[in-house]
Amino acid sequence: MGKITALLSNVSVRTLILGIDEDGRIIQHDRNAPEILPLDPDSLVGAQLGDLVASRSTAEPALTQLLDAVKAGREATAVLPINTREGRRVETVASVQPMLGDGATPGLTALAVLRMPPTRAERFVDPALMRHSLLDDTFRQIGATLDLDQVARGLINILVPHFCTQAGLLVLESVAAGDEFPVNPPDGSQLMRRLAVATDDGAPGWDAAFPTGEVLLYPPDTPYVECMETGKPVRIAALDNSKAVSIAESWLRRPVAKLLADTSMLLLPLATKDSALGFFVCTRKMGYRPFDDYDSEIGMEFASRAAIFIDNARQYNRERTTALTLQRSLLPTGLSAPSSMDVKHRYLPGSKLIEVGGDWYESIALPGARAALVVGDVAGHGVRAAVTMGRLRTAIHTLATLELPPDESLQQLNELMTSLGEREPHFATCAYALYDAVTGSCEIASAGHLPPLLVRPDGTSEFLDTYPAPPLGVGEMPIESRTIEIEDGSLLVLYTDGLVEDRHRDIDDGLNFLREVFTGEAAGRSLDDLCRAALAGVYAHQQRDDIAILIARLSKIPADHHASWSLPPELTSASKARHLIREPLARWGLDELMPTTELLVSELVTNAIRYATGEVTIRLVLEGSLVCEVLDNSSALPRLRHAGRDEECGRGLEVVSQLAQRWGARRTRDGKIVWCEQAIPATEDDDADADLSGARTER
Repeated sequence: MGKITALLSNVSVRTLILGIDEDGRIIQHDRNAPEILPLDPDSLVGAQLGDLVASRSTAEPALTQLLDAVKAGREATAVLPINTREGRRVETVASVQPMLGDGATPGLTALAVLRMPPTRAERFVDPALMRHSLLDDTFRQIGATLDLDQVARGLINILVPHFCTQAGLLVLESVAAGDEFPVNPPDGSQLMRRLAVATDDGAPGWDAAFPTGEVLLYPPDTPYVECMETGKPVRIAALDNSKAVSIAESWLRRPVAKLLADTSMLLLPLATKDSALGFFVCTRKMGYRPFDDYDSEIGMEFASRAAIFIDNARQYNRERTTALTLQRSLLPTGLSAPSSMDVKHRYLPGSKLIEVGGDWYESIALPGARAALVVGDVAGHGVRAAVTMGRLRTAIHTLATLELPPDESLQQLNELMTSLGEREPHFATCAYALYDAVTGSCEIASAGHLPPLLVRPDGTSEFLDTYPAPPLGVGEMPIESRTIEIEDGSLLVLYTDGLVEDRHRDIDDGLNFLREVFTGEAAGRSLDDLCRAALAGVYAHQQRDDIAILIARLSKIPADHHASWSLPPELTSASKARHLIREPLARWGLDELMPTTELLVSELVTNAIRYATGEVTIRLVLEGSLVCEVLDNSSALPRLRHAGRDEECGRGLEVVSQLAQRWGARRTRDGKIVWCEQAIPATEDDDADADLSGARTER
């Protein structure tokens, strides 16, 4: 069936009709049959259908199939190799159709309809047939696509075989790459890219000499440059061997001469009102009618319409590339988290037509083995929603770095959305979770977002209730957070509504499906498998919403990677703190950092004792770096300032800022935490691993 479809796809076919009896004997024929078939008119009537077949032994099964269908009174179709009067063997689509109740012609049982390609003398002769093939029905087949490569292949398959025997489509590299609209340089030296090549005989030499996707620069004084410069067709009725050799030598491609020799060539520019986007190269082999003025006229009409398709595809590809570049630049390129956590994500745009949207996700590692997990959804689709999403994502990243708690961060986002809404109404939902890998606690706040799903190691799960709050940019209700204790190995699933709600199912059904995905042994499966399972079935929905899902496996860091002490509000606590930190630093092999860490701890503890009233807590955390945290009950955040020459205090934080890699402060429910971070010194093993990695990279 595939072979029959391929043969019938060529609308330029010659159709012959024969009347046969139930044994396959020809009783009558149309007036064109004697001109094409190898038998004389006198001997054609009375001959067997099998007498027309070449290679009777190989075609016997197909012929038997047709004759059996005639005897059974049913239709059948097969491919038969038929000899022609020219001595050619032509693959022909033969169909038999029963003739019931026809008494006018005795013995007539069926009609045999033979559809075969035209002879060389008949191809490219009928102007009405070429015009119909090039300009009418075929354009409807590619009118719906906006993919440049698909448009190119569709256009080439129209030219071959309806207009020429070989064809190529070349466009400016700026058009194919989606760059700015092309500008014609004065010397005509334009980079071209070949998008498609086709031949009617499938000869491999054309693909080898003119590879698809090649970017090339045509030499000056060639027909190709002339076509681009003038924007008019260039016709060479007969390309003799000397001209073919000249073109081949200018390209430094000798095989081209053999392919172009003794052909007729027609170059058709793809011209718009502003510029030429490219051109078609059409050739006809020797033996076929060479190109003439009428071919140039009908070819230009085809090329003018084709230029509209190419230009539409160019504009679509450029806009799509711009939108996708914007989307990818706004979404995070990587997720960071403490080493005890594993985080995976998936993002799906709403559809193939709208590939940008307002959903976003974040996993931000914070000092002290903490991580901020965020998923948000801006209402709407397209570039506007993506731009708003980018603003919110930048803001949430800044707020997390400033170490504001989740509820305060969402409150700040709400004020941002309210101010943005004065110029362009928008609203968004957001869920924010802050996980502490030292204590195993998780603080969660939500603004109009669906509840996160918590999956415990034993397979039980629940949607976490958060304090209700309207979406960002809608109201001024206060946003509150909730703190829960997380078992090691639990999964926290944050998602947008596109995952659980669409026009094909209710949101409750979607939530139940999501919960079923994470039941049983889900806590032990890989996060990639869970992402795939959660998204199963949504790919087929053409009208779905954007989808973002963030899955985190939460675990505390090892107990021997952190230490804490509580000290009384006494000045002697600074010296005691210096003594306490020595044991864990020695155990972690960080003797090199001991003098600096003692000085940093001494300054932070002294500041806390001076300005706080209760006890002071020190916490050391080893997680990628060494973090020293000092907790007190004062909510006043320290401020870095330069002390005057005669002042006795005010230099502590300046010392901390000079010695530490970075430092900061954040408020807690009962006071504040001031912290500083130091990089872990590289060991000899680390240097060896780095050298080995570099050697592998070079190799």
